[in-house]
Amino acid sequence: MSQYTVQYFALLREQAGCREERIDSPALTPAMLYTELQARHGFTLKQAFLRVAVNDEFVEWTHALQPGDRLVFIPPVAGG
Repeated sequence: MSQYTVQYFALLREQAGCREERIDSPALTPAMLYTELQARHGFTLKQAFLRVAVNDEFVEWTHALQPGDRLVFIPPVAGG
């Protein structure tokens, strides 16, 4: 089990009910962590519509997480 900090923006922030949280999780990749968070918070956005950043750098969904990593799941930007 490792601890991660996750920041939320836009729709994900609304659905999580917070801007940031610390998570204790067995997840080894961003994909595994997002699946866990999707179940916990009822996220409606599928992984395919998101980008993920770890420690301020965009990474692949299969990136190996390290304890203490900071993740941001970035939803599509809507605008007019």
